[in-house]
Amino acid sequence: MGFLSQNLSYSDSALTLLHDLIHERTGINYQNAHRELLADKLSTRVIACGFNSFLDYYYLLKYDTNAEPEWQQVMDAISVPETFFWREMDQVQALVRVLVPQYFASQSAKPLRIWSAACASGEEPLTIAIALNEAGWFERAPIEIYASDGSPRAIAKAKQGLYRERAFRNLPVSLQAKYFQQEQEGWRVLPELHSRIKWTTVNLMASVEVQPLATASVIFCRNVFIYFSEKAISRTVRLFFDAMPTPGYLFIAAAESLLKLTTDFELQEIGGAFVYVKIE
Repeated sequence: MGFLSQNLSYSDSALTLLHDLIHERTGINYQNAHRELLADKLSTRVIACGFNSFLDYYYLLKYDTNAEPEWQQVMDAISVPETFFWREMDQVQALVRVLVPQYFASQSAKPLRIWSAACASGEEPLTIAIALNEAGWFERAPIEIYASDGSPRAIAKAKQGLYRERAFRNLPVSLQAKYFQQEQEGWRVLPELHSRIKWTTVNLMASVEVQPLATASVIFCRNVFIYFSEKAISRTVRLFFDAMPTPGYLFIAAAESLLKLTTDFELQEIGGAFVYVKIE
């Protein structure tokens, strides 16, 4: 038996039960070496619910029919919010310079749907929107951008559209000045750009939430699978594949790979970036 702050107790068996439940629900995998990190992240919630043990908290999440609001708190607690503008731009440039022109050359009337599936506080979809606007695409073609995250708190921040200086460490200064207005608490994205993105909360393990958005021709799901188990990755990727049109393009982070997990998508180099492609 171990003890955290405020005499909150836990056992290895209770943490295992809690871990397995959270993994099943969210895909996020705190392996054995990181169980105490999971306990640390959730300790505030356990106390807020009036419990002094993780086992009681497990029973709440597992069996209480009114636990849905608490699951939202769990997602906020365990999410990793680290992101910034202009990240891994080779993939975004491949989208703007190759895939978008290709798409509208073949079916100019139908809007192109792009989904940022793990957008954290919104830097990725805003980066995509800036790059598309810089290339003049919003004036020439119908493009829809959807952005989601599993954390309601992250989406609330994305909807607010206010960012601190650290988020701009990769973004050219000229683009920061063009698309953001400086305020006392940070930099706020201009409404005309911000309004191009439709924000929502999506659990990537929930088929009923994933399916409507996974009909997008382009999905960005970057820097989330590093926190998932192989089983959870395979399930999420299959949900994408089943709903995406053909051709469909899936971008994951450079540090991630699907090659050992699925044969559904074909890995291709497009415009200098690697992309997983759903083909005939």
